[in-house]
Amino acid sequence: MSTATNTEAVTDERSDEDDVYVPATETLEAVLSTSERPPRPTALSASVTFGWRAMLKIKHVPEQLFDVTVFPIMMTLMFTYLFGGALAGSTSEYLQFLLPGIMVMSVVMTTMYTGVSVNTDIAKGVFDRFRTLPVWRPSAMVGYLLGDMFRYTMASVVILVVGLILGYRPDGGVLGVVAAIALLVAFSFAFSWIWTMFGLLMRSEKSVMGVSMLVLMPMTFMSNILVEPDTMPGWLQAFVDVNPVAILTEAARGLMAGDADAGEIGWVLIAGAGLIAVFGTLTMRLYNRK
Repeated sequence: MSTATNTEAVTDERSDEDDVYVPATETLEAVLSTSERPPRPTALSASVTFGWRAMLKIKHVPEQLFDVTVFPIMMTLMFTYLFGGALAGSTSEYLQFLLPGIMVMSVVMTTMYTGVSVNTDIAKGVFDRFRTLPVWRPSAMVGYLLGDMFRYTMASVVILVVGLILGYRPDGGVLGVVAAIALLVAFSFAFSWIWTMFGLLMRSEKSVMGVSMLVLMPMTFMSNILVEPDTMPGWLQAFVDVNPVAILTEAARGLMAGDADAGEIGWVLIAGAGLIAVFGTLTMRLYNRK
């Protein structure tokens, strides 16, 4: 009798009334971990983890690097030899003016792929899994941008190497070049929040790319990247004066030429902070409601 009672205590129980399976206490204790629960990841740790995920995606799909390697090289060679002789009378002289601008154009236009990646993961249902994780809510979005910062840096370095081969010589030296690239990457991080918002709003990645190009084309070409704005009509010069891409180009050009303007650098940083405050907030509201 005692043996039968002990056997019933360690076996799983089943209710005769509703036929519901009820595990025995000993069974639950054997399955559940008795170790201390790991601490919740910090905001930085979660963001870095999602950033590493973005890097792993590049590893498995290396074609994603074409837009930060092949495209910048093509842009640098094309504009240098197409416009150099016509605008400056010499490709080498024009390259001194052009290269910082091409660096800004290539990196800023690359930012739209952040929104494309966000939209693709939403379509695949990946974001539904992210939302169930006990992590800092914006970490998934910040992770995308951290991964893309590597792409922005790579594009800048590729353009710089091509420019040095072609004869570009930055008077600002190594410090000026590093400062210019750092400023460009920081602004691009802030600028990418626009496309994360559109990535959440648009229904397809083609729509995200269409809207991105609609914004980026006038901001990059209606600027001081390719030519000085002195010969432009007055209304266009007024647009260039307030165009954040043009201000970024002038700041980067000054740093690389050894003639940095603190006012321009300050405006770039203020514009970046404003972009994060506005579009970062809108992005997270959309993300929480998605």
